[in-house]
Formats: sequence, C-alpha cells, structure tokens
Amino acid sequence: MIILTNEEKAIANAIKQLSDEAGSHSPSIFTIAEELPQLEIKVDACFLSNPYATDLVLDNFTKELIHTNKFRKVIEFYPSQNQVIANVLSNHLNVPAKNIFIGNGATEIIQAVLHTFTTRKIIVNIPTFSPYYEFVKSGVEVVFDELNQDDNLRINIEKYIQLVEKEKPDTIVLINPNNPSGGYINLADIKYLVNQLWWVENIIIDESFIHFAHEDESYAIKSATMMTKEFKNLIIVKSMTKDFGIAGIRAGYAVMDKEKVNYLLRYGHLWNVSGLAEYFFRLYVQDEFQKKYEKVRIRYIQETEHLFSEIAAIAGLKVYPSLANFILVELTNGATSSDFVSKLLIKYGVYIRDCSDKIGIDGEFVRIASRTQAENEIIMSAVKDVLQNENIHETLRMLSAAKGSRKNNFEELTLGFGSGLADPREQNHRNSELFRE
Repeated sequence: MIILTNEEKAIANAIKQLSDEAGSHSPSIFTIAEELPQLEIKVDACFLSNPYATDLVLDNFTKELIHTNKFRKVIEFYPSQNQVIANVLSNHLNVPAKNIFIGNGATEIIQAVLHTFTTRKIIVNIPTFSPYYEFVKSGVEVVFDELNQDDNLRINIEKYIQLVEKEKPDTIVLINPNNPSGGYINLADIKYLVNQLWWVENIIIDESFIHFAHEDESYAIKSATMMTKEFKNLIIVKSMTKDFGIAGIRAGYAVMDKEKVNYLLRYGHLWNVSGLAEYFFRLYVQDEFQKKYEKVRIRYIQETEHLFSEIAAIAGLKVYPSLANFILVELTNGATSSDFVSKLLIKYGVYIRDCSDKIGIDGEFVRIASRTQAENEIIMSAVKDVLQNENIHETLRMLSAAKGSRKNNFEELTLGFGSGLADPREQNHRNSELFRE
C-alpha cells in the first residue's frame, strides 16, 4: 500500500478526473501541466517515442526549413496529394506507390480501414490498442481473444488460428509488438499465420512499434510489408510517431492491396496530410538521414533493454517480456496502479501510464516507456524509491501490529488481577492456559 498525504490525495483526485475525461487514452503532458501547474514534470514516460530520433528530425528541420526560410512555404501552400507522397515512400519501402496509403497519423488509417472494409465481425486480442475495437461501425461484432497472463500475455498461434476458424470473421488484428504488453510475434510465425488464414478478408498487422523489435544481435527490422505482394488480404499499418517522436505532425502510412487504396482515395482521403508531414516523409527516405537514424535507433534499443532489466530486478514488480519501447509492469505488493502513478508524478515528476482502464488484464498494471539515458535514470531511481519507502511503511505497520498484539496479550494476562479472584493459583492456571493457546 502506497501512502499519500492529504495534499497528494487531492492532486491524485484531480489527475483521476483528467484521466476520466480523456477516456481510454491518457491525458497529454500539456493537459496535466496546464490543469495542475503545481506539478514539476521531469519525465514523460507515458509517451511512446524515441527521443533521439526526435532530436535528429529537429536538427534537419532547423537546417532545412528555419535557416533557409523555407518554413513559410511549408505552412503557406497546400501539400501534395496522397499518391504523390506515396511515390516518395515507394522506393524506400520497395513497394509500388499504388499499394501505399498515406495517413494523418495511424489512427486515421485504422478508422478508415475499419469503417470501410470491416462489415461483419472482427477478432481483437486483448489487452491491446483500444481504437481497434472502439472504432468499429455499429452492427459489427467484436470478438475478444483474451491473452493469457500466466503465459506473459503471449499469443498462442495454434489456438488463435483455431479461434479464427471457429468465428470466421472478415477482419483480424495483430499489433506487433503489442501495446501495452510489448509482446512480439517473430516474422516466421507471422508468415505461418497469414498462410493459414489466407481466406480472411482483412488481416491487419499494426507495426507501429516494429522499429524497436529485433530477433538477433544485428537489430534488423523484421517487417511483414513484403508479404503484401503475395497476400491481397494483408494490411500493414505503420505510425511514424513512435519511431521519431513526431506526434504533433501526425504522419503514418499503410501498405495494402491497390484496390483498397483506390477506394479510400475516392472517398475522402485524397488530401489528408499537412505540409509538415510531407516534409517529414521526404526527409525520412533520404539515405543520409537513414544512416543517422539507424545509429540512434540501435542506441535507443540498447538503453531501453538496460532500463527494463533494472526495473525487472525490483522486488514487488512483475515485468512482462517486451520488444517494444515500453514495458507492462504488474504491481504484486498490494499497491494500486492509481496510487503508484500518482506518487511517481506528484513526488518525483515522472509520468507513466495507469493501465487500470485496459480490458483483458486482471490486477494492478502500469506501462513505463523508455526515454533518454538520463531520463531513464530518473525513472529507475523514482520507482525504486517509491517501492523502498512502501516497504519501510509496511515494515512499520507490521511492527505496530505485532506491538499491539503483544499489548493485548499482556492486558489479557493481567485482566484477572483486581477482578476479585480469591485464589491466585486459579489465576496462574488461567495464564498458563493462555500461553498454550
């Protein structure tokens, strides 16, 4: 149990109200800072991105737009249409432009795909990213496949295939790595699964966190994108926010069958991204930028793994295996997720994700994202300190309880004296009976 002062309780209640108003997503750091200016926020470990890649984007942004006065053109004039930007990405992805759909963030793509192509039934593994079941149209049946906590929330491929064959949905969704668990399906298993489920009309694989996953020490990215050339039912969704920390720009893309792309373009998604998003995509495909990005990507993964190993060693926590840039942590010492999140934010300025609103997990869960090395040190220190203080409080409570128990025993021992008992031997007999109890 984490002890909050009265002042901390008042702030914690305000935080809860902001979270309730945000729905199934955490309130942004800007919202919290605006509504609770008394808080000193040091680390946003709720937001999922590579901060080193953000620095890389900003460096280029400053050199290429600010210092050259080209920024005015980017914001003054209309950006290119969807397929023009798709052509920019085509060579880099090794995919024809006609199979690429550019989105105003991955969320727009998810909504467009679900509203357009999912008409009967969808299977969604839980816990997972909530828009995949929140955005379905009215009348579409949602079947939840609850991942097993005893198996670290990993997907059982054979059982999953059996479920799909039983339910016969027109859409299935796999987030790889998954959010919030960080669970990863290796590429060989993805290929096997897609081959087995070739008949499903829409297989959505969300690879928004794939740049943080690796299967060996080469840290090579194992994307299923190339499989879209063989399987027309496959839809790969990719957010750029997580890799580059550019959530404010809103940039994402999907790779899918050209007929699906054409349908989306015909019905309202022809001119849907900003000039800044177009600038980013043009920067992203440059060879020099890719070389620099690869270095900071691998550095970030290594530092992330160090953070996870440090947190996993802390008593009172269960850390679920993750190949994303975040970990799902279960509090196993009796603390509640809301108190844990509140204490970290109020006392230490560290903001993490309370997962109490996530369906598909039973217990007290939080999600902790990796940041810079310096910020990760702050995170580790804060988590250790909170739990260490809690252990001290628990020890004091146990000692106090033991002291109270001894006092009660003493009072019971002396209860007979002065009670009018004539024979002290009767009292001695009573006391000896009490000790035997």
